Amino acid sequence: MSHHIKGQSRTQTTLFPEALDDFVTEDNPVRVIDVFVNEINLGALGFHRVQTKQTGRPCYHPATLLKLYIYGYLNRIQSSRRLEKETHRNVELMWLLERLSPDFKTIADFRKDNSEGIKNACRQFVELCRQMNMFSDAVFAIDGSKFKAVNNKSKNYTPKKVKFLIERVEKSIQQYLSQMDTQDNNEKATGNEVSASKLVWLKERLVELEALQKEVNDHPDKQISQTDPDSRLMQTHHMSRKVCYNVQTAVDTKHHLIVSHEVTNTPDRGQLTSVANQVQEVLKTNKITILADKGYYKSEDIKALQDTGAQALVPKGDTSGAEKKGIFNRSLFRYDKTKDVYICPADNELQYRCDTTETGTGRKLRMYFDSVACRDCKIRSQCTQSEREPRKIRRWIYEEILDKMQSRLEAAPDTAVTRKQTVEHPFGTIKMWMGSTHFLTKRFKNVSTEMSLHVLAYNLKRMMSIMGTQSLVSALKG
Repeated sequence: MSHHIKGQSRTQTTLFPEALDDFVTEDNPVRVIDVFVNEINLGALGFHRVQTKQTGRPCYHPATLLKLYIYGYLNRIQSSRRLEKETHRNVELMWLLERLSPDFKTIADFRKDNSEGIKNACRQFVELCRQMNMFSDAVFAIDGSKFKAVNNKSKNYTPKKVKFLIERVEKSIQQYLSQMDTQDNNEKATGNEVSASKLVWLKERLVELEALQKEVNDHPDKQISQTDPDSRLMQTHHMSRKVCYNVQTAVDTKHHLIVSHEVTNTPDRGQLTSVANQVQEVLKTNKITILADKGYYKSEDIKALQDTGAQALVPKGDTSGAEKKGIFNRSLFRYDKTKDVYICPADNELQYRCDTTETGTGRKLRMYFDSVACRDCKIRSQCTQSEREPRKIRRWIYEEILDKMQSRLEAAPDTAVTRKQTVEHPFGTIKMWMGSTHFLTKRFKNVSTEMSLHVLAYNLKRMMSIMGTQSLVSALKG
């Protein structure tokens, strides 16, 4: 006989069957899910069928299906069909759902029909974290990350792509017509016969593409995604382009909890104030500090954020292109606040001359230059390419706000590292849970619901790591 631990016989019966509760330890995460869902008011959060009529066929309580989804997203099981299978074989789910086994259609419909309730449940957990004083530092890092949509790249069209496809089809039609003319002139030709049906298909395809071209050009975004109309072709890492959603998150730098999130289909630039306002709403205070990368740098956004009472720390990227032109960068011109002048690299003072308005943005600018000093300057060729006009420096009337922010950034050199270590880890974790497919649903409403479930699962797991399962259960009950 082998010296190994022996299991029980599959045919062995027991006089006293174990209770299902004996299979779930006290520190099992399913106990946190169970307590959290039982303690919140599902009706007030917007879930349907909390209160039902006494007639008709009974339905599943929304608490049952919400527990199932939270468990699934916590354990990398997002598919409704896979969740249905798990309810039949997973002991933890048998305990959590009290041996109920909804079918996949019921599970999928719950996520589709309770979008608002699921989003509010995610916000409710963040509110509970706030009540536990988890956000005492009030410093948050924000960033956006591209999450692949259901829409394939081949089903996404831009003006450039449609033009290329039309030209290719027209070229193919001309080749077919040329071959047909050759065959008509050579009656003995037996090979390379042209298929008439192929030519008909190409002409029909050309009509479709011409109609699609008009549709794309008329679209506000100059882009159409046929499978998921809300998704957009975006630049991702390694210079590749994919059809994605851009998910914005704000993460607490102390405990790395996701405080707010939003699914968008636009770039990061211009979303600084929007994300910060969501954080302020969650925390019920305006006194917060926001860390962001240079992709969020927009002077109007930074001023709007400062006006709310928050502080922004956003580094400025150099987009002037002066170095490529072989002339001095604007950063080499120092502003003297006392004299209200700019000191150029040749140590000449550029005086304030007039006001102007920036084309496109409407920003009010102050103009600084010195025609005489610039005309006689020995390094003029390194400062401006114009033979007549002097080098002019434009200063936004609220530039002082940006200068103060830059001073705070220079006083805290670790800001960029802190932001990166804080906000990028949750993105990596959630994408790992999602796998290669990322989102499973289409349109903003359903994709936002999916993201809320991922964020709720992430925050639950993070809180269990911080407090411990049993301590978190006690806190949720309290």
